[in-house]
Amino acid sequence: MKLPNFIIIYADDLGFGDLTCYGASELPTPHLDQMAEEGMRYTNSYATAATCTPSRYSLLTGAYPWRNKDAQILPGDAPMIIGKDERTLPGTLRTAGYKTAVIGKWHIGLGDGTVDWNGKISPCPLDVGFDQSYVMAATNDRVPCVFVDGRVVDNLDPNDPISVVYGGENPFPEVPTGKDNPELLTMKHSDQQHYDTIVNGVGRIGFCRGGKSATWDDETMTEVFLERAKKFVTENKEQPFFLYYALHQPHVPRIPSPRFAGATGKGPRGDVIAELDWCVGEILAHLKAQGLDEDTIVVFSSDNGPVLDDGYDDDAREKCGAHKPAGPLRGGKYSMFDGGSRVPMIVRAPGRVEAGSETPALFSHADFLASFAQMGGANIPPEEAADSQDMTGVLLGTDTVGRENLVTEGIGSKTVVRQGEWVYIPPHEGPAIFGDKGIETGNSPEPQLYHLGDDIGQRVNIAKSNTDTVKALNALLESIHGDTPPAGYSPTDVGSV
Repeated sequence: MKLPNFIIIYADDLGFGDLTCYGASELPTPHLDQMAEEGMRYTNSYATAATCTPSRYSLLTGAYPWRNKDAQILPGDAPMIIGKDERTLPGTLRTAGYKTAVIGKWHIGLGDGTVDWNGKISPCPLDVGFDQSYVMAATNDRVPCVFVDGRVVDNLDPNDPISVVYGGENPFPEVPTGKDNPELLTMKHSDQQHYDTIVNGVGRIGFCRGGKSATWDDETMTEVFLERAKKFVTENKEQPFFLYYALHQPHVPRIPSPRFAGATGKGPRGDVIAELDWCVGEILAHLKAQGLDEDTIVVFSSDNGPVLDDGYDDDAREKCGAHKPAGPLRGGKYSMFDGGSRVPMIVRAPGRVEAGSETPALFSHADFLASFAQMGGANIPPEEAADSQDMTGVLLGTDTVGRENLVTEGIGSKTVVRQGEWVYIPPHEGPAIFGDKGIETGNSPEPQLYHLGDDIGQRVNIAKSNTDTVKALNALLESIHGDTPPAGYSPTDVGSV
């Protein structure tokens, strides 16, 4: 059997309960449901973090994000946090003859401290293993709202240079902001982050001037990225390839294309999930049209759990109805509870993965590095595998157990360990609810212990009646931290639990 192609389709803020094949009853996702019918559905797949930058860093490097102090939610002008000499998933596959590309959301930083938006951007994804890169620098709610093609901003007029500033007061008084010019907004902000420079009627985070010809159209962004992804597949079908197709849905601001606006009755969040589902169907159909269907392993998953109100008043809470984005899980984006990092995952690989199957195997997204390397014929010295483990059997369905343990984190590198069905959350200071998001953080002055086999919703803290397990898991977490514990972490005294 020839070396497989790999495609990772990564959603942004999609929850464990957002797909019909994961129990959703009010939000149709026919293409992803079909993908599950033709592949394998995972019930214990975890992103490494409950926020985007950290989980994406791990996906590409195989390292837990708290090992890199800069792996936090980044502003739009942050320097790249992956080092040029750091082992990466695309770089590893490239050594085995793979062509590699990233298309869509990046949000792992660009440049080395100052981004030259009007010249050559370095470093960029091309410096960490990708042959092709067509990305938004950060997120669709952060400036600059432009596409970066390789090292340059796409379609930039040199006579209209881009200037970007984060923090402080608006340095460009001639450029309207959501704070000072709310009458110009077509989508209202619901916090005091998303009211800076207005782009396409929407207040964004950060201040930006210039780049008018390069500014993206939110309504066509989906098709721009999709067509780029299809083009990469077509152009590289004669050799093995790896495509990291990073969707921006259902991250805010949720602006579906006209064909999906109003399609679900669940407001913009439901509509962009329908749009996301359509994108998956388009990619799978394109593989078939190119004769690559049986040569390609396609993974669909999400970078972290769901959030309804994340800075814009788009009726996501009001129109959610009986739909539960996190399904039976507690918490969501930003949370240490399972709703923050336990995410849907589907693998489709005709001839390799049993159609219509399901697996309870424990899997971390950090494991794509070692697993794809194994399947793609690339060698990784053990000392360079970071936290990635070879889970080839899990991805192909021959191993239904998977990892012995894994670590995830909530916002601020607050770590959690899972071993078997046990989840241990050490004491962490901070509010019980994250800001105005309405999401439980998992912070508590007391140790928390949950047995997911009996309590998937993590409702009953059984730490006090299982002191030996608490002590063992606390010691396990500290041993995994080793010499690189998260910033602000100190060993926990659980002797009085």
